[in-house]
Amino acid sequence: MLSGLALLLLVCLHMRVQGKLRSQSLGCDEYLGSGRVVDKCGVCGGDNSTCRLVSGVFKHSLSKIGYHKIVEIPEGATKINVTEMVKSRNYLALRSRSGRSIINGNWAIDRPGKYEGAGTMFTYRRPNEISSTAGESFLAEGPTNEILDVYMIFQQPNPGVHYEYILPSEKLVSPQQPSRRPEGNAVNGQDGYDQQNHQENFNPAGSGRYSPPPTENQVPSVQPPRREREYNWKLTGATECSASCGKGFRYSIFHCVNRLTQVQVSDSLCDSSSRPSPQEEACNLQPCPAFWDIGEWSECSKTCGLGMQHRQVLCRQVYANRTLNVHTSRCRHLERPETASTCQLKICSEWQIRSEWTSCSVPCGLGQRSREVHCVSNVGDFVPDEECNMNLRPNDVENCDMGACAKSWFYTEWGNRCSAECGMGVRTRGVLCLTNQISSLPLEGCGSERPADSQVCNNGPCENRIEWFTGPWSQCSAECGTGTQQRSVVCLMKSNEGFTVMPPYECSSLDKPLRQQSCSLKACGAKWYHTDWSACSKTCEGGFRVREVRCLSDDMLSREGCDVQLKPEEKEDCNPEPCIPLIDENCRDKYFNCNVVVQARLCVYDYYKTTCCASCSRVAHKQSTYRRQS
Repeated sequence: MLSGLALLLLVCLHMRVQGKLRSQSLGCDEYLGSGRVVDKCGVCGGDNSTCRLVSGVFKHSLSKIGYHKIVEIPEGATKINVTEMVKSRNYLALRSRSGRSIINGNWAIDRPGKYEGAGTMFTYRRPNEISSTAGESFLAEGPTNEILDVYMIFQQPNPGVHYEYILPSEKLVSPQQPSRRPEGNAVNGQDGYDQQNHQENFNPAGSGRYSPPPTENQVPSVQPPRREREYNWKLTGATECSASCGKGFRYSIFHCVNRLTQVQVSDSLCDSSSRPSPQEEACNLQPCPAFWDIGEWSECSKTCGLGMQHRQVLCRQVYANRTLNVHTSRCRHLERPETASTCQLKICSEWQIRSEWTSCSVPCGLGQRSREVHCVSNVGDFVPDEECNMNLRPNDVENCDMGACAKSWFYTEWGNRCSAECGMGVRTRGVLCLTNQISSLPLEGCGSERPADSQVCNNGPCENRIEWFTGPWSQCSAECGTGTQQRSVVCLMKSNEGFTVMPPYECSSLDKPLRQQSCSLKACGAKWYHTDWSACSKTCEGGFRVREVRCLSDDMLSREGCDVQLKPEEKEDCNPEPCIPLIDENCRDKYFNCNVVVQARLCVYDYYKTTCCASCSRVAHKQSTYRRQS
């Protein structure tokens, strides 16, 4: 009976221990239930006494735009956190002591992401500018392998920047604050320091922030069940890394082993409910090969014609399943893609001249002429002028100078018809004073006497008639336009022999019929008019003279309807007779053999010109005539 109670007690104790084991996890020393964890200083089972937390707040008021140093982070720092306390238009910047810009250097604002520097990876965060009020920050696990300088790119009042990092106790130093200088020393680069207002805290890593692990975290001492359990779970290895580069993960593998011999046995011999969960561990931290990340092309800078477009090209690497921006030197083994390119959406519309200049609007003096100018698209269509460059538009109207205006008498040829069929009559012509267009001709103005527009004509004697005899009206003196026509009116005596002309008084008792009246057969239409001939251009050896010929309508306006074959000549030769040199009675040959002087070309000398005057003069005249003809 007692042995049964002892067995029951042993079973209860065993169940209690099993429950404790199930609640235990793997310690950092890889022993199940050890309870050891890594402290804030990175020591397994440590008590946070080997490192110290350094923190502070930068509150200094700034006024000059530029880079202002906030704090210096020493070599070996871990758990780095620099955070702007309230969102502002300022930016945080980070530079290594060796001079390399890591984040937001050289007035270039980087995109949020991961940036490598000083032997660690910094995560740069910039919360949403619209929905968030949190300021920007950058974090890093560390440790750093060189000194870092933190800057603020000042643009508006400083809302305050909180920073903190952890240093090993043996490396603990006072925070390096920038030396106090006037604020005017802030510069546009990252080398300017500024006096600052810090609140620094030097605390043990566990003082108020990191609590040391509990000192009593042991499994109750119940030895009989543990000694009786023959098999335990043991960490025997890890899985393959999930990535070949750029940080992957592997997971711990636990196998069932004999507690005493540590020989691996079937997993079914261990309690599956107490099997530890696999632990995750980073692996293959070396970065993957960098590559050029090419952005989209921007819009063309011009809507037509040759413009420019740009795109962003960044050197990036894959790390921990994320793509990070890295320095361009990482991509030096690759050819860098172009960041700018020419572009042309379409050919611009252009100005085109579609006609020659018109004739001047006046025959003489100042007038205007025009031509067609249009804005034409690249497919040949007329488009509004606004689509072309108005500054480059060719003139479509310009002034023209036809020369000074002069006036001359213009008249037609005499009419071929006499106003009387017999006896005396008249014939007429048109006479006008018009402005001529040949201002260079030696024409006289209309101030001279007007040329006659009628002259007497006689077609022979008429036959005698009895009493007042009227002959038929003659043809109109003008073939067109207004003219006159006449008829014979005589006093005739009729007899058996015929008709005898009587003196006019013999018929005075009778009304004398009209002898002349106006007539108009038709409108003349266009007709040739011309001026007098100008003076001959030369007095001898053939010159020319000119006159102006115009085609005029009935209303004396210029027209183009005249018959070209009937157009009077505008130019003719004149004075064809040879020029006769003036004969000087005193110019005679005084030497009997002057022909020898001429052949020897001695006439160029004054002596021979006088001695053989006649012969030398004839030679000089022939030479001048030959030169004019050639």
